[in-house]
Order: sequence, then structure tokens, then C-alpha cells
Amino acid sequence: MVDVRYNIAFKLYPYAPVDDQKLDAAVRHTVVVIGGGPIGMAAALDLGLKGVSVLVLDDHDGVGQGSRAICFSKRALEIADRLGCGDAMVDKGVIWNIGKVFHRDAQLYEFNLLPEDHHQRPAFINLQQPYFEKFIFEGIERAKANGAKIEIRGRNQVTALTEMDDHVLLDVDTPDGPYQIEADWIIACDGASSPTRKMMGLGFEGQVFEDNFLIADVKMTADFPTERWFWFEPSFKGSGYSALLHKQPDGIWRIDFQLGWDIDRKKELKEENIRARVDGMLGPDTNYELEWTSIYTFQCRRMEKFRHRRILFAGDSAHQVSPFGARGANSGIQDIDNLGWKLKLVIDGKAPETLLDTYSDERVYGADENITNSTRSTDFITPKSEISKIFRNAALSLAASAPFARQIVNSGRLSVPCTYDGSSLNGSDCSLMPERTRPGSSMQDAPHGDGWLLAELGETFRLMTIDADAPDQMEVDGIGVTRLALSADEAGVLKERYLGDASSAVYLIRPDQHVAGRWETYDEAQIRQAVNLASGRA
Repeated sequence: MVDVRYNIAFKLYPYAPVDDQKLDAAVRHTVVVIGGGPIGMAAALDLGLKGVSVLVLDDHDGVGQGSRAICFSKRALEIADRLGCGDAMVDKGVIWNIGKVFHRDAQLYEFNLLPEDHHQRPAFINLQQPYFEKFIFEGIERAKANGAKIEIRGRNQVTALTEMDDHVLLDVDTPDGPYQIEADWIIACDGASSPTRKMMGLGFEGQVFEDNFLIADVKMTADFPTERWFWFEPSFKGSGYSALLHKQPDGIWRIDFQLGWDIDRKKELKEENIRARVDGMLGPDTNYELEWTSIYTFQCRRMEKFRHRRILFAGDSAHQVSPFGARGANSGIQDIDNLGWKLKLVIDGKAPETLLDTYSDERVYGADENITNSTRSTDFITPKSEISKIFRNAALSLAASAPFARQIVNSGRLSVPCTYDGSSLNGSDCSLMPERTRPGSSMQDAPHGDGWLLAELGETFRLMTIDADAPDQMEVDGIGVTRLALSADEAGVLKERYLGDASSAVYLIRPDQHVAGRWETYDEAQIRQAVNLASGRA
């Protein structure tokens, strides 16, 4: 991307010398996170809250400029709740569930991403990435005040990695010169161009799309509703092949214009040319300020695997997708959600290192799902042949009056939680229960007492029972499992989401709040087997 300007910038961890730089011998750290963006910071906070000592090395000294990612999904917010940052994000963010699709001047239809009630969090919020990072950083500061061992070193750039049998040696460059440290484990969250990946000689598999998109973040007072508006072949002047409009906090609106393949980037980024396009959409009499502009292309690619011995990749360093569907940052947050509890069990000696292979297996599966959806969105928005364009336009023409055609229209299938179907960690299933809470799926929220179900689950193995007897506590070879007892009468939604045709239910829930197994009644031997399976010990 080529950033022009943006008003949000937070210098949160300026460079300061540390004792490690003064010692002759390299100091060993339990976990080193490379990269201080939203995924790296979330990884540090997650591990720190679990009692793991973690060091973040970032080649900058604070939150970067440019709004970049703005759409954060319900699942990302639920993970942020577990990290203690969800309320701040929702309070600042712009909440939305409704989207509208247009073809030229005509509205084809609208959709609701969360049509059912009884969820704490909305389908999405719009929140500029710098704010998201700032709230994660503030969560780190709160965790440190409560004893978490998290350290962030700004302007500490990793320049070399040397893999040993039981650790990794890192060369780090700073304004005061180089030094070395050791790490038991490394999590590489250093972005799409990942220096870590390049230093290791690792590549990507997938497709690069030869198209260009102009982002214009504008500050204005407007009457547009808080919705996602997407145009195919918009008729307003200078709009390009497609356009997108989103509201952000602070009176900022995100506008995307699809420019096509063969463009002069320098010319397109001239302010007068950007304003011509924005004026075409908003009208020449609308007063606005350009806050940030950029042109981007994108890739739908991933690494072959995300674990390389003691080095684990997450976020854009591991996989990249188009921005259609808001799958980039949301997928990266799910990476961390999957990795943290597994790494904690391995560090504590309660699970074999091979459990970390399932991080790669499950998140490669999630990346492939995102890449498939992103590629399909891109192909529909930008047909690659005349026949594809005829098909696309036929679907658009039918969508206004024929609901079945709306399922074909693809303006960016929006991010949803990944269900790890076929995972080696999945245990028994009960066919009487709803498909959406099958093993591998993330838990569905529901009211519970004066609060919410997900908040009660925490981040350990839990046994959730609904109208079923079970012990309140059990231990399986050092892994504790506590019970959450519920009644199907609570809020009237548990039966629909968790019981189905069963008369009672027992769910084993992983620390990342994904279902490990489910039964109609409690059986100790089956639960023990499922805990061992879910922790990679079976």
C-alpha cells in the first residue's frame, strides 16, 4: 500500500535500552513475538494472561498510521472480550448488522448478518486498526499491572534467526547497536512481507490478483445510515468497476473504488484525481476532508504450514486474502485464539509438542476456507471472462425480485468463525444436537443469568451440561475441567442452539471456546478420552 496521511497515530512503546543489550551471553526468553501489530499484540496479551512470560520485538515504536483493517467480526470481539478489551472496542466502534447491494443506481436487496436475538456482540463493528491496536496495548498494560510478564521493545528489529535443538537464537538491531537473545518459542506476526519468513527461505502458495483498488478515508457529516453499501458497476462519475462505503468512528467514512488492472498509481493518488472520484459518489457540494488514501492490490496465498519446529507463523505472515469479506485481521485473531492455549499446555509440560502441529492443521484449514471465499468474491466482483460477466450480470438482474438469486450474488462473503471439521482434536458427536454447535465449531453465545454464556466459559477446559448430571470438578492427567451447569429453560435459546432433539446435553469445550465433543449424558470414560484427544495426548 501507499499511504498518504492519517490523523491517528499512537507512539506507545518508544525505544529504550534494556539489560539484555549489556550482557555478553544471550538471555533466554520463553516466548518471543516478532511484530507489534494487532496480531502480535493479541498473542502477547493472550499468553501473558495465561501466565506465560512473553517478549514482543517490533521494528517500530507504536501503532502504525493508516486505518487499514476496519471491520471486526463478532467472533473477533468475543475473543477480545476474553482478552479484556471487547467493551472498549465496541464502545468506540460503529456497530452494524445491515448491508445493502446496488447495481448501478438500483438497490437490489439488503441483508442482515445477525438476524437472531440473544447475542452480546453485533455481527460487526467498524473500528480503525490503530484504535484496535491501542485497545490491545492498553489491555497489556492492565495485565502487566496485575502481574503478567509481558515486555514490548520498540525499534528492535530481528535481523537473523539461528535454529538450535531446543531454542532459537535471534540477532536484534537497535539504535544503540545489535545484540542477541534466545527464545524457547517464536511467534512470527510480522506482516504480509514477513522478514522472518524470508530469512527462513519460506514461500507462499496461491494467487496474486492483478487489480487495483483505491481507498479514500474521508471525514464528513453525512446522512448515510450505519450500513455496508456495495455497488456493482456504479453509475456515479469516476467510480470504477465497483465501490464500497462504510462508516467509521470520528466521522470518518471508508470509500473503496475498484480501478482496474493497468493504471498509473502516481496519477491516481494525486489529490485532485481522488477528489474527482469522491465528488462523483458524494456530489460536488459535499464538504469533506481526505484523511488517508492508498492504492492496494492483494493476494490469496498462504504458507504450506504454519509451524516450523519452534517458530510459529500467524496473521498476514502466514496467510493473505483479499479485503472483500474482512477476513484478514479477523482470521489472524482466530490464529492467536487457536495457538495460545496449545502453546501454554506445551510450555507447562501437559501436552506434547505435536499439539502445536494441530495449530498449523486447523488454521491452514481456516486459511483455505478464507482463500476460497475471497477468491470467489473477487471472481464475482471482477469477472475474468465475457461468459463470467454475463452470468454475474444475470444474477444481479434477478436479485432484485428473486430471493434465490441473492445467494449467488457475492459482494464479499463476510468473515464467520471457522469450524474445524475433521480436526484430529474433535471427539464424539451426538447427532440429535444442532449442526452449528458440532465438534470443531465455536460456541454460540446466549444469555446466562445477568450476563452471557461465553463470559462464563473462561479459557480453560469446561464441561457444559444442560439438564444433565456431572461432577463439578475433574482432573485428567494434570488438566483440570470444571463444570458449568445450565438449564434448557434459561432465556429460551439454549434448546435451539445446543439441545436440538436431545433431552439433555454434555459439551466438552476447549480453552478457545470451540466444541471438543458432545454427548446426551455424562460418561466419565468418554470425557477423559475426549480431554486427552483435545490436548493432543491420545
